[in-house]
Amino acid sequence: MLDLSFALRRYGRLRRAELAHEDPVLSQRRQLNILLRRAERTAFGAAHDFVRLRTVEDYQRAVPLRRYDHFWTEYWGTRYPVLDNVSWPGLIPFFANSSGTSSGVTKHIPVTSAMVRSNRRAAIDLLVHHIANRPDSRILGGKNFFLGGSAELTAVGPDVLEGDLSGIAAAQVPLWAKGFYFPNGADAKIADWEEKSRVLAKAALGEDIRSFSGTPSWALLFLDEMKRQAPERSQRLAEYWPNLEMLVHGGVSFAPYRDRFAELLEGSRAETREVYPASEGFIALQDKGPGEGLRMLTDNGIFFEFVPVEELDAPEPTRHWLGNAETGVNYALVLTTNAGLWSYILGDTVRLIETHPPRLLVTGRTTYGLSAFGEHLIGEEIDAAVAEAARACGLLISDFMVGPVFAPRGPGHHLWLIEAVSPPQPDTAQNFANALDADLTRRNVDYGEHRAGGFGMDAPEVVFVRQGGFADWMKARGKFGGQNKVPRVIADAEKFQDAVKALTAD
Repeated sequence: MLDLSFALRRYGRLRRAELAHEDPVLSQRRQLNILLRRAERTAFGAAHDFVRLRTVEDYQRAVPLRRYDHFWTEYWGTRYPVLDNVSWPGLIPFFANSSGTSSGVTKHIPVTSAMVRSNRRAAIDLLVHHIANRPDSRILGGKNFFLGGSAELTAVGPDVLEGDLSGIAAAQVPLWAKGFYFPNGADAKIADWEEKSRVLAKAALGEDIRSFSGTPSWALLFLDEMKRQAPERSQRLAEYWPNLEMLVHGGVSFAPYRDRFAELLEGSRAETREVYPASEGFIALQDKGPGEGLRMLTDNGIFFEFVPVEELDAPEPTRHWLGNAETGVNYALVLTTNAGLWSYILGDTVRLIETHPPRLLVTGRTTYGLSAFGEHLIGEEIDAAVAEAARACGLLISDFMVGPVFAPRGPGHHLWLIEAVSPPQPDTAQNFANALDADLTRRNVDYGEHRAGGFGMDAPEVVFVRQGGFADWMKARGKFGGQNKVPRVIADAEKFQDAVKALTAD
């Protein structure tokens, strides 16, 4: 296989020089202006008078915040699947199926050719930052393994295809890159996760894999399958792929899985690198060390806005952008993109830790929080507390979920469903609950006040789910494998109890 690492290093030097001198505020102004000019003759552009908009302030006055449902009702739904000059010029060639983690409702997210190019450029930026950290990299000397959903796309209209975002990406891999991409061909199109896992595990054992990408929970299940097919080896990745350089993760918080992956990477030269992709666009990626935030892609077809979470449902929420957003504030992230999304509420919450260059931490979802009793926990606190409790109890975690239990008399409590890699000892559940309680009390003032004396909320309860329980539950819901995610929080008590019954049944 031809190794193009030298060409990537040359491009990387130019790209890093460009990024070093980037003015993110000016870059974002330019991105918004480009998007407005491209779409001013669309139905959406005409309805919002794009031709007259010149500044960020003009745009924010003219275009209100919208969620997916609003776009679907007002612009996309009545025309789907043929969206021609509706919110982006020309025909939308692809739709990414995205199932809401909390709602479970399938969304049809437009993906334009411009967005495909933006996603491809983001992937190259990821490699650029990797090579900056490892100048002797030969990452293009072998295969780069992306563990996504099925690459099979379905024709839903004339010249319109729909499927997983990973399938759209696979279909648009440029010819020069196909030799570096794994899996290819029929194996990539297998829809059944269990069959796909078996087939790809067998094939991957014989490949020279240089990078491995996937959602952490599904990546772990896949690596378990590799171990089943090669029982003579340990599960350490160095025994399967000795030339592995990079393990790419995203989609969910890495905190609960960090210790497990550290164990798997023992003896390997590979580094972990976090990315922040969504069906709606590639938002940010890790350019420095773990925990130092993800650098936002400010010159790649997306204009970003930030709304304080507590104002999101206000009649006139405050709308910030990189020109005036502040560090340390929990914001709902809003996107305007070259796929025809305009001031689109993504559903994620973030906190900026730098503005020049802009770096952020993903703190959760607008629906990924728990305040059944006024405790106001956010996703970041929940993930960190589980990771700390697991460490305190000497456990490695496969998955977890939390929800409220309301008592007929008394304040009620949180019930945590935890799946561990190895069977826990009989007293571990109480120790885990105590560690969670202590950590959340330390992190969150409201939680601590509600727990003080057990007045506003009883102590948390922990129940360990059998091994493979979450995977079986997701399979029963038709959401097994790929880019599907276990909902970390189910705030609706009735829905949560349905999940509890399914996950704790013998």
